Amino acid sequence: MVTLPAAMGPVRAALRLLLTWGLLQEAASSFYDGLEEVETPFILRCAEEAKHLVDAAYKHTRQTLKNKLKQESLSSSDIMAFFKQPVAGSRTAIRAADYMETTFQLLKERVDHSYQRPFNITASHHLQGHWLCLPVNAQSLTSSRYRTITGECNNRRNPLLGASNKGFARWLPAEYEDGRSLPKGWTENRRINGFALPLARAVSNQIVQFPNNEITLDNERSLTFMQFGQWTDHDLDLSPETPARTTFAQGLDCDHTCVKAPPCFPLRIPPNDPRISNRSDCIPLFRSAPACNKGSTVREEINILTSFIDGSQVYGSDMGLATRLRNLTNQFGLLAVNQRFTDDGREYLPFDTMGEDFCVLTNRSSGIPCFLSGDPRTSEQPGLTAFHTLFIREHNRVARQLRQMNCQWTGETLYQEARKIVGGILQKITYRDYIPLLMGREAAARIIGAYRGYDESVDPRVANVFSLAYRFAHASIPPTIYRLADGYRPLTGAASEVPLHMTFFNSWRVVREGGIDPLLRGLMANRAKLNRQNQILVDELRERLFKLFKRIGLDLAAINMQRGRDHALPGYGAWRRFCGLSEPRNLAELRRVLNNSDLARKLMALYGTPRNIDIWLGGVAEPFVPGGKIGPLLACIIGNQFRVARDGDRFYYENRGVFSSAQRRSLERVTLARVICDNTGITEVPRNVFMANSYPCDFVRCNQIPALDLSPWRSRGPEPEDEDPTL
Repeated sequence: MVTLPAAMGPVRAALRLLLTWGLLQEAASSFYDGLEEVETPFILRCAEEAKHLVDAAYKHTRQTLKNKLKQESLSSSDIMAFFKQPVAGSRTAIRAADYMETTFQLLKERVDHSYQRPFNITASHHLQGHWLCLPVNAQSLTSSRYRTITGECNNRRNPLLGASNKGFARWLPAEYEDGRSLPKGWTENRRINGFALPLARAVSNQIVQFPNNEITLDNERSLTFMQFGQWTDHDLDLSPETPARTTFAQGLDCDHTCVKAPPCFPLRIPPNDPRISNRSDCIPLFRSAPACNKGSTVREEINILTSFIDGSQVYGSDMGLATRLRNLTNQFGLLAVNQRFTDDGREYLPFDTMGEDFCVLTNRSSGIPCFLSGDPRTSEQPGLTAFHTLFIREHNRVARQLRQMNCQWTGETLYQEARKIVGGILQKITYRDYIPLLMGREAAARIIGAYRGYDESVDPRVANVFSLAYRFAHASIPPTIYRLADGYRPLTGAASEVPLHMTFFNSWRVVREGGIDPLLRGLMANRAKLNRQNQILVDELRERLFKLFKRIGLDLAAINMQRGRDHALPGYGAWRRFCGLSEPRNLAELRRVLNNSDLARKLMALYGTPRNIDIWLGGVAEPFVPGGKIGPLLACIIGNQFRVARDGDRFYYENRGVFSSAQRRSLERVTLARVICDNTGITEVPRNVFMANSYPCDFVRCNQIPALDLSPWRSRGPEPEDEDPTL
C-alpha cells in the first residue's frame, strides 16, 4: 500500500477508500496492469485538482450572484439558481458528489489520452464505490415516538431509506449516453433508438405552444386543487441544480456563453423560434446536482427532501434549518414568525436573513425580503406563499391549544406533538381528499389500494421519474393570479388579477396588498386551467418564466423535457411497458393511445419513434383516466409513488400506534376548508375546496365545517401516551 503524507487531508482519506474498494486492483488482468504502482500520484493529483476546480466554481458563482444582486442585474437563470440553492447539509453532500464527478471526468480524459483506450467506468470492476463521498451517520432515534427531521431511522432495518440528501430511487435503469453520466441529447445528432432527439425547445414550440386567448378552464377542479398539487410536490422532492454557474474545467460563464460542459446543459434555439431570433443564443440550464451513490458508478440525482408526506416544507429536512424555523425564546413549542409585519393581526412567515435578497428587487420601494420556511421555493409565487403561511399558523394554533390542555408538557413535546398532528392532517387531506380527485377513484383503488399497515420491506424513496411526472400540474396553471376581497368581490386598492410572470418572488404583494386571505379566496372561487392536448402550457410559463429578471425568459415545458434527459429517464414507451400498458411502436398505435391523429403525427415527425418521446410530454399528452385529471401513465407512476410513500412510512397517520383510535377519528374529520377557516379571516368556504365552486351557491359559513377536536390529546402525565409503545 502506498504511504501518503498526512498533509493531503481529505484527498488522502479518499485515496485510501479508492484503494480499499478496488479502484486500484493489484491482481487485475487488463490494460490497467501496473497502474496502481505507476499512477497512484496521478490519481491523487486528479482528485486534488477536481476539489480545487469545484471549490473555485462554487466560490466564483456565489460571489457573482452577490454582485449581481447589488447591481440589480440578475438573469432569469440566476433566480432559478437562488431559489433552488442547497444549504447546510445538502450543499455539503452535493459538493462531495461534484468532487467525485469531476475526478471521474479528469481521470477519463487523461487515461484516454495516455493509454489510447477508452476508460470504461461502467464496465470496469475498478470502481466499486464513490470514494470522495462523505460518511453518513444515521440518527440513533429508532425508538422515538416522533419522526426525525431528516427522515432518518423511519425504517429501522435501513435507517437512511427515505432520508433527505440521498439519491432518488430508479424504477428503470438510467439511460445515459455514455452509460454513466452524460445526458441523453448531449452529443449532437447522436441516434437513440434509430433517431436523433429533437431540441426540447423545438418540441415546446411545435407541441406545447398555443394561443393563450383560447384557454379552457376546468369545470370540475378549482385553483386550490392545482395549488395543493405543487404544495404536496414540495413535501416530497427537490433536486437542486449544482450550485456552480460556471464550467468546472474552464471556468466559463454558462449563462452568457451557452457553453455545454459540466455542469451546463443549455437549451439550444431551433430555427424559426417565435421569440429568440439569435440561434447562437440559448436558454440557460444547469444540470441537477448529483448524489453520492455508494456502490454504483452511475450518476444519480440528489433529493434534498425527505421522501415522506411529513410537512417537511413547513419544518425543513435539515436539522440546522429546522432549528432556525423554531421560536426558542419560550417553551411553547411554536414556530418562528415575522417580527416586522402581521396580516391583520395574524402571523406571517419570518423573513430570510440572507445578506442580499432578490425578492427586494421586485419592488425596491417596499423593501420586503423573501420569506423563510422549510423549503427554499416559498416565495416563488403568492399562492404557494399563502399555503406556507397557512400551515405555519396551523402549527402554532395547534401548539397553543395543546399547551392549554397540557400545561405540564415541555416546549419540545408541544412542538413535536403539533408537528405530528400537522403531518397527520396533511396525510389525511392528501390521501383521502386530493388523490381520488387526481387519479379517479377507480385508478386510486387499483394502484394505491386500501391501507394494510406499515411494511418495512417497502422502499419509500421518491423515484427519479416521479420528480418529472409530478410536474403534470404545470399544465393546470392559468396565466393569472386572482385575488378577491371579503364577500368574494374584486380587490380594491390593488389589481384583482395580475399576470403570473409579474408575481414571481413578489413577497411584497402578500405583505402590502392584503395578506393571504385574498389569495386563498382567489384559489377557492376560480377554476384551474384544463390540460388539453392542444392547450398544454400557458405562455406565462413557456415564454415569460422569470422574465421580470431577464436576460431571457425561461421555457418551463422545454426545461421539463431537458431535465428528463439530464436525469437519464427512459422514454415514453419504456414507461408504458413498465406500467403494464400498451407500448405504441408506430404512428397507428400512438394515434390509438392518444386518441388524437394530429398530435400523433406531430410527435412522430419530431421524435421518429414513440419510444423517444420525453416522459413529461408523453404523460401530459394522454387522455384522462375516468374521474381523474391525469392519463393512465401518470396515474401509474404517481399512484405507485404515493403507495410506497404511505406503506413504507412507519409514522403514517393510519399506522397502528402512531395515533390513538380517538385521535385518528379526529384527524379523519379535518379538511383543507377547515384549516383555512381556523387560520384566516375568511368566514365562507366551499365544503370541498378542490372542486370547482361558484360563490355564493357552493359556499357555507365556517361554523358548518367540522373542526379538529383536540380533546383526545389531553394527557394526564408529563408526556403523551403511546397506544403502541413498540412503534
